[in-house]
Amino acid sequence: MKRLVKGLALMAAMITVSCVNKGGQEASQLEIMLVTEGAGIEDKSFNASAWRGITGYFGDTPESTKHRGTRYEYINAVTQDQIFNNINIAVDENPRLVMGTGFTFEEPMQRVAVVHPDQKFLLIDAPHGDFENIRAVLFKEHEGAFLVGVVAALQAIEDGVENPKFGFVGGLQGDVITRFELGYIQGVKSILPDAVIEDYYAESWSAADRGKTKAKAWFNNGFYAIFSAAGATGSGVIAEAKEQRMAGKNVWAIGVDSDQYEDGIYLVATGESAVLTSMIKLVENAVSDTLHDLDNDLFTGGTFHYGLLEEGVAFSERNPALSPSVIAQTHAIAERIRLGEIVVLETYAEVNNAGLIPSGLTLS
Repeated sequence: MKRLVKGLALMAAMITVSCVNKGGQEASQLEIMLVTEGAGIEDKSFNASAWRGITGYFGDTPESTKHRGTRYEYINAVTQDQIFNNINIAVDENPRLVMGTGFTFEEPMQRVAVVHPDQKFLLIDAPHGDFENIRAVLFKEHEGAFLVGVVAALQAIEDGVENPKFGFVGGLQGDVITRFELGYIQGVKSILPDAVIEDYYAESWSAADRGKTKAKAWFNNGFYAIFSAAGATGSGVIAEAKEQRMAGKNVWAIGVDSDQYEDGIYLVATGESAVLTSMIKLVENAVSDTLHDLDNDLFTGGTFHYGLLEEGVAFSERNPALSPSVIAQTHAIAERIRLGEIVVLETYAEVNNAGLIPSGLTLS
């Protein structure tokens, strides 16, 4: 038997929740209900990583979701205004865990958590607000972003590029995206102290056209690599990088959250990609850990931090164009971060006091 879960009239999609589990017996509740925003699990980035963690925990893949509707489900808020209502819809399904992805979920999830103290929540990229029923996971994005900044700078040196410029595209400004940008800046400058770095905020997670327009202007002005932490807006940067490389320019996009190598493929026959590397946020590890704790009655609220030491961030080595020397040097630097020999600064004040903030940034 299946029942249709209906949201507000503004909802762009409806979800179907089945009441039969994988063993063919009636299930009293879903294990986890994921609530996303913007491009949802199709963003090929942050939400996709969360969905990969959920499906993988139950033996599925994002391409083969056999247990969707019986063990797990998701609902998407097309706009931020829908988040609060969609969290309530998720809670009404009585799952063991409701998960929200992104700092835009902080306030609405806390509002719902007050009314439903027995419901357990998993909040990614925002603090838990002292709620015992909310587990908040914060990633050390600055550490992962430092690594892709190192990769881009080292690769520019390998390519013999004189005075390379580097760009950063953000979605909405906030603590999380600030950590991405600050880490990237520090990584580039650790290799090229005098490098030109500029930033741009699209004020949207789903404005691919804005990302593409800015990338085109920057690439045409001699920029070597652009790192995006902007959800689907970053797909515009990748699209422009593909066009530029097709035209023979040595420029690169840098992916975020998930390995976006395949999104950057511009020559199918040879698999050449315009995405040099990606800063991978291993949301799936946090999801798997939380579901494991839930299954073993170990779930607790509070804040959990995932960085290089906790296997929460990484960089992609998939592009064959990436120099083996660059990969080896970056791994060596990553190990020094794990050991505490290199400390990646987290806040604007710290990076500014260290004299590492380029002039003219949007970030302040």
